[in-house]
Amino acid sequence: NSSESKCIFELDAAALEKILLQDHVKDLNVVVVSVAGAFRKGKSFLLDFMLRYMYNQHSDTWIGGDHEPLIGFKWRGGSERETTGIQVWSDVFVVDKPDGNKVAVLLVDTQGAFDSQSTLKDSATVFALSTMTSSVQVYNLSHNIQEDDLQHLQLFTEYGRLAMEETESKPFQSLMFLIRDWSSPYEYVYGLKGGQAFLQKRLQVKNCQHEELQNVRKHIDSCFSKISCFLLPHPGLKVATNPKFDGRLKDIEDDFKTLLAELMPVLLAPDQLVEKQIGGCKITCRDLVEYFKAYIKIYQGDELPHPKSMLQATAEANNLTAVAGAKDLYSKSMEKVCGGDRPYMAPADLESCHEAFSKDSVKFFRSIKKMGGEEFCQRYQDRLESELKEAYTNFSKHNEGKNIFYAARTPATLFVVMFFTYVLSGVTGFIGLSVIAALANMVLGVALLLLCIWAYVKYSGEFREAGILIDQLAEALWEQISGNLFLFKMFILRINHTHSPLGSSYF
Repeated sequence: NSSESKCIFELDAAALEKILLQDHVKDLNVVVVSVAGAFRKGKSFLLDFMLRYMYNQHSDTWIGGDHEPLIGFKWRGGSERETTGIQVWSDVFVVDKPDGNKVAVLLVDTQGAFDSQSTLKDSATVFALSTMTSSVQVYNLSHNIQEDDLQHLQLFTEYGRLAMEETESKPFQSLMFLIRDWSSPYEYVYGLKGGQAFLQKRLQVKNCQHEELQNVRKHIDSCFSKISCFLLPHPGLKVATNPKFDGRLKDIEDDFKTLLAELMPVLLAPDQLVEKQIGGCKITCRDLVEYFKAYIKIYQGDELPHPKSMLQATAEANNLTAVAGAKDLYSKSMEKVCGGDRPYMAPADLESCHEAFSKDSVKFFRSIKKMGGEEFCQRYQDRLESELKEAYTNFSKHNEGKNIFYAARTPATLFVVMFFTYVLSGVTGFIGLSVIAALANMVLGVALLLLCIWAYVKYSGEFREAGILIDQLAEALWEQISGNLFLFKMFILRINHTHSPLGSSYF
């Protein structure tokens, strides 16, 4: 918001749903690999090599040719930021894990922290959102792990402490410190081995440290299921100083390319993929949409949210995804018995199926591990039951539409009106009641016109509102006629009963 010099984060829900709700991925467990860190430190550059790996993961030459430009997430050299906000790559990669399960892999780029156009709150928000939604957070750092780098994790350690009071599982999964331009390979060698040794020393708790930093170090391990560190060398002077550098391998130092080839399988090989979990349950692409929507709300204020607010948003999204899953189970079950390609079903049988499938749906909802406590979850169960009733109403209407007698009710009613008015017109005209005959002819003409309009609407699909009004009018007339016929029959039966001999044993 330039007029107020204020940054407001908004979720492009339509774009996110277009990516994550595709039929072939929406029900797959999701792996979210996010890269976060300070600006102008090569996050997008790194992510584009991840894209190369994912697009060519079955090839030993995935890294590409020496003269092949690097494309994907937008990046460039220089001192000004390129990425803003949080960006999700539009292709979701479907990968077969060694256990035979398919997972959806999502790559996420983030705005660099601490640039000249962002406040501390903006930087913390981006880091928080990416950490909350990712299963693997790559913390991209330059040269070393500084104390202020660890302070960014403090918000999550407090959130993690609260979350673990509700669930026994750790709230976050994998955190990798990726140290770029590592200049001390004589102390700790490049790669994962040297990185792990360096990390162990860097996260060591010492009495001389401030209590706050000690607490961060103590709690990081309790919040993340896996913490690792990888040391990368500098990519070379041509990369750093050439304004026309476009990612060609010929301009990159061999050491960097070798270590890059080691790093990608550590993060993205099928046996290394970490599926996103929240509250101890794996989540799907469909679920991730709900979590994004819930989290963005609490980060749109002027201040960073309290960890309790973060926990509340997680519990809300957690229950919403359970509702969506249970409702989807109900819908699929109902589609099998009364879907578009199924024949008309007796209303009593349909209601029995609804009751059975509703119980299964609620049972499914209750079986999912959720956060928020019994009273909080009960509100969402009530919401589920209400939505199931609405869905049943729609299924009932759809089923009624398949009833040939119901479908023919409108033309049949109009034909009855036309026949009755035609006879009435003839009789009244014959006996000289011309006014009534003219009125009957007018009603006959209106009924004929309505029938023609109704037929056109059903044939063309246009002017559906007019068709609905005609159906409603015909239904009202049908009920009126049916009601009058019923009263007439009751009246005749009453007369017959009155004139029957007393004590008669026959009718």
